[in-house]
This record gives sequence, structure tokens and C-alpha cells, in this order.
Amino acid sequence: MFSNFSRLRAVFAAVLVGLSVAGCGYNEIPTAEENAKAKWAEVQNQYQRRADLIPNLVATVQGYAKQEKDVLTSVIEARSKATSVNIDASQLTDPEKVKQFQDAQNQLTGALGRLIAVSEAYPDLKSNANFLALQSQLEGTENRISVARRDYVQAVQSYNLTLETFPTMIWAKTVFAGKKPMAAFTASDDAQKPPTVKF
Repeated sequence: MFSNFSRLRAVFAAVLVGLSVAGCGYNEIPTAEENAKAKWAEVQNQYQRRADLIPNLVATVQGYAKQEKDVLTSVIEARSKATSVNIDASQLTDPEKVKQFQDAQNQLTGALGRLIAVSEAYPDLKSNANFLALQSQLEGTENRISVARRDYVQAVQSYNLTLETFPTMIWAKTVFAGKKPMAAFTASDDAQKPPTVKF
């Protein structure tokens, strides 16, 4: 009977230790980190979707607006740069790498804005079914990018908070001492300026 009691005590102690470790925040740091990495993957997925749409959009505009070669060239160059600046989940703690990625994407966004503005000067292009479909897909993708970036920023905020708040900060300073805060997206300088409206 004594051995059964000892075994029962050992099982009870193991369950108690397991519950206390689970309830003390040990799992929160890796869970929040993996969530932020998954959100980053979605950001990259949406940017890749946009990059995949651009060649078709440029080809459609080229057929109508041959004299707008400089705008088309700037879009092609910005796309090339944006797709060449890659950042994987292990580099999310490097704010400079995240900024380089963000700057390349912002440059592409600006070039696409100029391309869409060019379309206003060509009524035949504006009524072309291919152009309208591509423009609609691009607008939808921009919305998805915005949502993916917002979700990533929220996930990074949650992860960074787990590294800095009690009780998870105990684990962050001991077991997970190598974990660093992740960098989030920031608004570009152009986003701080009010848009110019001309009539």
C-alpha cells in the first residue's frame, strides 16, 4: 500500500509541476514567436501575389501607352528591386533588414500609383476588360497586404510584450535568453504627409 501511495504522490507531483509550468507562461514565448512568423509569411505571400500581377498589368498598359515608357520602366525596376530584397523569419529581429524590405515595397507601391495615374489619360485603356480585371485584382491585393501587415504588427507586438512582461519575462531572461524583439512595419515618410488634391 505504501508503494501505491508513493506512486500516487509522484504522479500528483508531476501533474502539479506540469500545470504550474504550463500556467506560468513558459509556452507563451515560443507560441507568440511562431504566430508572428506565420503572420510574416502571409505578408510575404501577399507581396508575392502583387509582384506576380505586375507583369500582366505592365503588358496591358504597354499596348495602349507606348509613350509612357519611363513610367513602365520604373514599375519594372521597382518590381525587380522589391522581389530581390528578401527577408526570412530569422531576420525579423533586425530592424535594418525589415526597413530595407519595407522601403523596396514602398518604392513599388509608388511606381504602381504612377502607373494607375497614367491610365487616366487613356480612355481606351480604362475601358479595357483586361486592364480593369488586373486593376481590380491589384486593388484587392493591396487590401490583403494592408490586412496582412496589420496582423503581423499585432503579432509582433504580442511577441515583444511576452519578452517584457511578467511572468514571461522570467523565461525570456533565462531559458529564452537568446530571443530578441522583432521589428514591425512603420509608416513611410510619405504616409505622414497629407495628400495633394488638385481640381
